[in-house]
Amino acid sequence: MTPEVVFSFSKYFDDSPAFCTIYPRFDAMRKTVVLYGIALAALTALLKFIEYRFFVYDLSLEFYLGIVAVLFTGLGVWAGLRLTRRKAVIATPDFKRDEPELERRGISKREYEVLELIAQGLSNQEIAEKLFVSLNTVKTHSSNLFMKLEVRRRTEAIRRAKELRLLP
Repeated sequence: MTPEVVFSFSKYFDDSPAFCTIYPRFDAMRKTVVLYGIALAALTALLKFIEYRFFVYDLSLEFYLGIVAVLFTGLGVWAGLRLTRRKAVIATPDFKRDEPELERRGISKREYEVLELIAQGLSNQEIAEKLFVSLNTVKTHSSNLFMKLEVRRRTEAIRRAKELRLLP
């Protein structure tokens, strides 16, 4: 008897309140995926209908290609606008940094500055230029931060710092 293999997203995505606070856009992403799926199904049905109409009526091929081009141009404009719009970042005005946690973890002021700049999405080179230090110094501060926050990547460091209320 062979065991049944079941694939579950719960291994990767958790619907717990903690997960939803860390990844608040997960529900919006799920909605977007469903919307794209419906749009793709509708376009496929439309293309099949046009293909059927092509066989029933003897219209020129350029007419059908023009319809398809207009549809995909509209889809491209819509997707481009949706993907390139600016996202509003809402900072909580009542955020208070957990100073005792900073001291307990031994994070220096300079390391905290590097952490803030990492959270802003700056590269090591950009952080070095902004703080007027060498690239190796930024790398050293980053590795010290990762060790103190017990993480291995920049994204994990940001997530962990938010969990510890070090970053808004």
